[in-house]
Amino acid sequence: MPVNLIVGAQWGDEGKAKIIDYLSKNIDFVARCQGGANAGHTVVFDNQKFILHLIPSGILYSHTICLIGNGVVFDVKKFFEETENLNSKGIDTKGRILVSPNAHLVLPYHKLQDEFEEEKSKIGTTKRGIGPTYTDKVSRKGIRVRDLLDAEIFRQKVRANAQTKAKIFKALYRNDFDEDLTSFVDEFLALGEKLKPYVADTIYFLNEKINENKNILIEGAQGALLDVDFGTYPFVTSSNPTSGGAVTGLGIPPWKIQKVTGIFKAYLTRVGNGPFPSEMETEIGEKIRQKGNEFGSTTGRPRRCGWFDAVAGKFSVMINGITDVALTKLDILDGLDKVKICVAYEFEGRKITNFDSELKILEKCKPIYEELDGWKESTESAKSFSDLPKNAQKFIERLSELVGAKVSIISISPDRKGTFEV
Repeated sequence: MPVNLIVGAQWGDEGKAKIIDYLSKNIDFVARCQGGANAGHTVVFDNQKFILHLIPSGILYSHTICLIGNGVVFDVKKFFEETENLNSKGIDTKGRILVSPNAHLVLPYHKLQDEFEEEKSKIGTTKRGIGPTYTDKVSRKGIRVRDLLDAEIFRQKVRANAQTKAKIFKALYRNDFDEDLTSFVDEFLALGEKLKPYVADTIYFLNEKINENKNILIEGAQGALLDVDFGTYPFVTSSNPTSGGAVTGLGIPPWKIQKVTGIFKAYLTRVGNGPFPSEMETEIGEKIRQKGNEFGSTTGRPRRCGWFDAVAGKFSVMINGITDVALTKLDILDGLDKVKICVAYEFEGRKITNFDSELKILEKCKPIYEELDGWKESTESAKSFSDLPKNAQKFIERLSELVGAKVSIISISPDRKGTFEV
């Protein structure tokens, strides 16, 4: 398994970190390809909970080297908060993290801009500055990690950007805006000195390791239905969480990726605004939310809950080239009399079986469900597929058939041990 890509196949929060952690026991290198500190990846083992935002989940195994690629937007303050937290819990990070010099920096004025824009747009962002940082990147005004290592260049670029930002903030958001948007420079330059030992040419490094047939896991953030090109635009993230984003986010050729594992929950969740055809009615949705602890690990916001959407799932399998599925949180459906899978949509009297990200369709369509018998037994003690209740097996087999990819891994608890291969 030289290169295996892990993608979130829904609206994020599918349990990617749990699966990455599970797979990392046999992995040499884990590389993060996109997103920023808006991601919250949670891993539980030995009665400890680890919530990671920037650092790949493979860091929890002492033998694994972690890379943060050029496609990531890098919050240097959050990075050091995270390393210090890991070190305090006995996870040694020294010499085990490499950061691309081409990763763009999330700066304080990006977070301020994110807050201002969210007040108007109500997209539902985390206000971590991710969107404005990517905006600066594509408009060729971005400031990268390599700039932070050169004090003169960093000061010059921040000063130029701050002048423009101040004019925009005053004109569009606050008539009386007069904050100094450069006040962070000295603090960040000090962090840049601290960061120097971590910075490396991750593009050459990763390609060399691929050519040496090392076992490599690529970690994405968010999920395919939040992709800026393929998701429910404009209610999306600002990067490409799909498999194409892994290639550009790390600088590797697409044919080097031999396996794409899509992470699906046994049901569906979404944070923030945007269409959600299979969203559950209030009572069952709240029951699933509480049982599944469906609250954002970055923001604490409650997640909207819905039944598994096979229309969106099949679309995700197609655009990502998903070769196999890791199914998480199966245990949350334990005890239900019936479980549902959305197999099509109804819009203005016609049946739709292909996912369409057009808002006026998704916002008004009605889900067409296939209802299956639930399982009254607990899945907690299962160690293999055959240990699962028969109705749980039927649910998994039907889900696999509908999305068009084999389920290869099943997770039945938050703990590292609650995972097995099929």
